[in-house]
Amino acid sequence: MIVVTTENIPGHEVEKVLGQVFGVTVRSRGIGGNITAALRSLGGGEIKEYTEMLEDARKSAIDRMVQNAHAMGADAVVMMRFDSGEIGQTMSEIVAYGTAVVLRSQNA
Repeated sequence: MIVVTTENIPGHEVEKVLGQVFGVTVRSRGIGGNITAALRSLGGGEIKEYTEMLEDARKSAIDRMVQNAHAMGADAVVMMRFDSGEIGQTMSEIVAYGTAVVLRSQNA
């Protein structure tokens, strides 16, 4: 499935707009990861434990969005975006969303 942040896909034309599609995930570091991250934060710089968690969460959110788009009969998602938020002080919510569409090749 093609997933882009743009409205158009070169070489393709949107034949049909199926509607909004999203994938959401909520993640939390375990107690060990939180302690390690807290110790790293004392020295400043990147907190790799949280970076890895958020990268995994974004991938999971995209995968879920693609599954939902596929179930709608889409072959692409355009205008894909991320949104994120915190739930309490220990959990992060990541949402990938966009517009599910059916494409037609401009060469056909």
